[in-house]
Amino acid sequence: MDIFEIIKKVIQKLKLISFYFRRIIFVRNHFKASFFTKVRANLGGGFLADQWILYDLNGKKKKEYLSEFDWYRSRYINDPFDFMLNNKIVATEVLKKYIRVPEIYIVNSKGIISDFEGNLLSNEDVVNCVREKKSAFIKPYGKGKGNGVNHFSFDGKDFFIDDEMVSEDALLKHLKKRKDWYLSETIKQHEYANKLYDKTVNTIRMITYRNPSTKKLEVFFAVQRIGTEKTIPVDNGSRGGLVCKIDLDTGRLSHGRCLHDKVVYDVHPDSGYRFEDMVIPDWEEMKAEVLSLAEKFPYMHFIAWDVMKTDNGDNCIIEGNTSSGVNIIQLWGGQRNGKLGDFYRAHGVIKK
Repeated sequence: MDIFEIIKKVIQKLKLISFYFRRIIFVRNHFKASFFTKVRANLGGGFLADQWILYDLNGKKKKEYLSEFDWYRSRYINDPFDFMLNNKIVATEVLKKYIRVPEIYIVNSKGIISDFEGNLLSNEDVVNCVREKKSAFIKPYGKGKGNGVNHFSFDGKDFFIDDEMVSEDALLKHLKKRKDWYLSETIKQHEYANKLYDKTVNTIRMITYRNPSTKKLEVFFAVQRIGTEKTIPVDNGSRGGLVCKIDLDTGRLSHGRCLHDKVVYDVHPDSGYRFEDMVIPDWEEMKAEVLSLAEKFPYMHFIAWDVMKTDNGDNCIIEGNTSSGVNIIQLWGGQRNGKLGDFYRAHGVIKK
């Protein structure tokens, strides 16, 4: 091992230590947990107190589940290629060769605003772009979990940030406060997604991975993510959105779950739609297209795709992720002794 590999491993160790304190010990919990429960969760394998309560962990049951710390260590599985998906602009530029992706209109990099034609722009130009396009999303290009995502729109008279009407000056002030973002196309989603809830973009999280036994890429898991009135404009489970497990054989949705409570949702709390009545249209074709896309990147052993079926039936990749939080997978049972646990063991993420 050369000096550069040693330095790299030391940096990774330091990042793990930093993560443990920032995202496990000192993280804000959504469930009310006693100090004893929090200590027991944090020191008992790197679980969040929320996970301890959400999974009903007790006794030896925790041995069935992967923890938050396990998930964080898995983020290095695709190294050294993980940077491609971690930067959303780079990922979009690569993926658009193979599948529909939202067009990126404008980029702000270290305070320099520009388009892809080499033109230097101002915040006023960004506002004019929103005025012209009528609808666009502003996103940070290095964050996940829906953080920093806002929907800008213009109805011909007024501007809106998410569902709040704002003045042009207020929109400009919002832009001036932000750094390192990109403005991208709003894709109209399929009618099935609007039936679930029409005020958020509702994407499918579909996970492809290289099976450690067969060495072949396959679709491992899929959930339908659905926003609520509280999460507008995004659908992320980490923001309080709902997730329904998708039967990989039939494309039918299960009941809904939320990462912030233990309620089982048979119907959407805002739209009233019954989840188990929904079957994803053209499900087999979607699976086949996403798997074919994963095969274009044989050096990536795990990709969590955010897929949207558009209003004309095409499949659009909103983004790809080099890892996926374990919570939305383990709402339906622990994975330490399942396929994901076996995958993690094969890559040295966990030992037992």
